[in-house]
Amino acid sequence: MYSTSPGANMDIEALSGICGSISIACWVVVFSPQIIENFRRHSADGLSLIFIVIWLAGDIFNILGAVFQGVIPTMTILAIYYTLADIVLLGQCFYYRGFVLSDAQPTSDEEAIVDETTEDSPLLARDSTATRPIARPSAADADRNRRSSSFSSFHSHLNQVDAAHLSPATPLIASSKPTVDPPAASANTSVATLRTFLLNTIALILVCAAGVLGWFLSTRSSQGQQSHDTSPISATESEALHFDLWGQIFGYLCAALYLGSRVPQLLLNYRRKSTEGVSMLFFLFACVGNLTYVMSIFAYEPACAKLERDYGAIKCEKGEWNSEYQRYVLVNTSWLVGSAGTLLLDLMIFAQFWIYRKNAK
Repeated sequence: MYSTSPGANMDIEALSGICGSISIACWVVVFSPQIIENFRRHSADGLSLIFIVIWLAGDIFNILGAVFQGVIPTMTILAIYYTLADIVLLGQCFYYRGFVLSDAQPTSDEEAIVDETTEDSPLLARDSTATRPIARPSAADADRNRRSSSFSSFHSHLNQVDAAHLSPATPLIASSKPTVDPPAASANTSVATLRTFLLNTIALILVCAAGVLGWFLSTRSSQGQQSHDTSPISATESEALHFDLWGQIFGYLCAALYLGSRVPQLLLNYRRKSTEGVSMLFFLFACVGNLTYVMSIFAYEPACAKLERDYGAIKCEKGEWNSEYQRYVLVNTSWLVGSAGTLLLDLMIFAQFWIYRKNAK
């Protein structure tokens, strides 16, 4: 007979529940920062369109995999919610960019000019008016143009003069243009970075606290219902740990799409040498959501251990605990690969936030 201490089992169940609840809370709000960022900037240029399209396809396969594999209804509802949020982000991209199916390439003033110089082109570029005959100005026209130019120069200079310099006692000295102090600019950038970090941290703490509160309330509710039922459960959870072929296929397709979706965003940030227009909180919630989801899967308590803890009459046979745990992890491997893999790629995006932070406007 193999058994574990009730306290350890209770801790595992609580850890799994807390991590799962925090993950759900993060995924509920994950899209909000980016949607708000796009609306605030009236632009979605910082977001890769291909990234959203692939993520949308991954969420669709996530729905199919959840339905065929028979996961809990909450996960299926969340997968549908993710799909709707993806459609909102995709709609923003089409609204601000127009109906284009590719990411906007970064262009500069120099790149916008197409160089059509050939070996037969003249060394000095010709204007379209070069072939027109140039009329020689008369002396009266030249004098008129000179007076007009002098008056315009005096008028523009007078507009820049402070009213205090109009007094005869005050010398008329052109004021130098204010220059930006490099240390002051660096200090302003540091203050903005610190403010962003504090706001993101506070938002993350509030969402995690909401997840813990949700777990606490659901646990109190389930304990109240169990107090009216003292009979052992008739079927163990091991019966639900079955492999569904289509569920696994869709799960692995979902994991592959989730992994591939981050690549276009990484490439777009690299080409632009900037992460402007991309919400850091968007990827921060995604990272925490994936991390806690992985932890909730690994913190699994087999059914025989639950029966032993709740009723004390049934104990895990030798090797039963390990066998059921391994089977549970194997059933959820596709979701583990998708979440853990995207977590690593999201860390690469955070590295881009740090590398390109000086290029932010």
